[in-house]
Amino acid sequence: MRYLFVILLFSLACVIVVAQDVKNQINDEIHNSFQKYISLYQHLHENPELSFKEFETSKRIASELQKTGFDVTTNFGGNGVVGVFKNGSGPVIMMRTDMDALPIEEKTGLPFASNKKMFGIEGVESPVMHACGHDMHMTVFIATANTLVSLKDHWKGTLVFIAQQAEEYSGGAQKMIDEGLFKNFPVPDYILAYHVSAELPVGTIGYTKGSTFAGVSSVNVKFFGVGGHGALPHTTIDPVVISAKAILDYQTIVSREISPLQPAVVTVGSIHGGTKNNIIPDEVLLKLTLRAFDDDVMAKIIESIRKKSESAAASAGLPAELMPVVDILNQTPPVVNDDYLLEKCIRSFKKIIDAESVIEVLPATVSEDFAYYGRSEEKIPICLTWLGSVSTEKYNTYKMQKKELPALHSPYYQPDAEPTLRIGASAMVQAIIDLMNEKP
Repeated sequence: MRYLFVILLFSLACVIVVAQDVKNQINDEIHNSFQKYISLYQHLHENPELSFKEFETSKRIASELQKTGFDVTTNFGGNGVVGVFKNGSGPVIMMRTDMDALPIEEKTGLPFASNKKMFGIEGVESPVMHACGHDMHMTVFIATANTLVSLKDHWKGTLVFIAQQAEEYSGGAQKMIDEGLFKNFPVPDYILAYHVSAELPVGTIGYTKGSTFAGVSSVNVKFFGVGGHGALPHTTIDPVVISAKAILDYQTIVSREISPLQPAVVTVGSIHGGTKNNIIPDEVLLKLTLRAFDDDVMAKIIESIRKKSESAAASAGLPAELMPVVDILNQTPPVVNDDYLLEKCIRSFKKIIDAESVIEVLPATVSEDFAYYGRSEEKIPICLTWLGSVSTEKYNTYKMQKKELPALHSPYYQPDAEPTLRIGASAMVQAIIDLMNEKP
């Protein structure tokens, strides 16, 4: 019995030594190429491109994957890039990055800040900035790919690394799926991604069980009326008043129709109606954004908006042909992390950074079209985690002063690049190696 106990202790010690050795090799490989990655990050940051316009960015990512030894397909699903690296028989793991930037004028003051302007798909020229951290996503993505290939003796299987266009427009992911992502390339067992966090200090990784990002619907509601002179309102049916009543009614949807245990948001972000002080218009247009973490909740909100809009119009005496028109412009479902995959990733992350630095965070009401990869007919488990990016000094200073940190989409957002990159790449490499080596 004592002999068996000694054998078990020896085996455990061997496992720990091997795990420590892999961790050291991961960190060494990233360190050896680190300046190359920092240069890539600065280049991407200085040369952002808007959604559907990621032409040069796409070429650069394709080139980086090709240099690493991936079999690369370009212009897939628009500007998308798909890289495949086969390393024997084993699982298929996909990692995804986004590539697009935002129409924001950068105010970080960085020496490699973007001064770029370009025309978006709307035909309007604007400043461009990587204010959502997609430049860091791409750099971690390339560093992860390179490191995994360098350490290919430690795993067997297939890597499928994809870079998609137009995450900010919530169109890139579905476009790649529609193009045949899971028909033309190996179907992954798991799909992983990061999103940088502007709220978590560098050195941390945040996770949420279940729904981590909200689903979003953009909705337009057009109200009609009978216009006329502003001095003779009794001869009109005023759509401004009707829309105002509806806006107030909308505010009761979340507070009175949705369970308090189901987070949801209904925001009217734009009102357009009328041309002059003394003219009652014929129509008013409302533009809304809706957020929810459950498909049924979202459907209930949309149905309630229809009913409340029609009720406000009917109460004003409008006929059936002048009932409001509710248009659903686009919808992105919530990102729902697979429980098993998330738990595996958490264990892997804790091998790279301190266990207390892998922290559970609340769901976010922002959206991410990464959700679509988990909703294809293949039903692939997905996992999206937050990568802390705020310098420790800045984080502590802002918290001490009780100030809000510059958020994602802020012209002042800038990740603490070097430690964010090191931790993001090393933790993702560890997670993928562990997934490749898991026993069936």
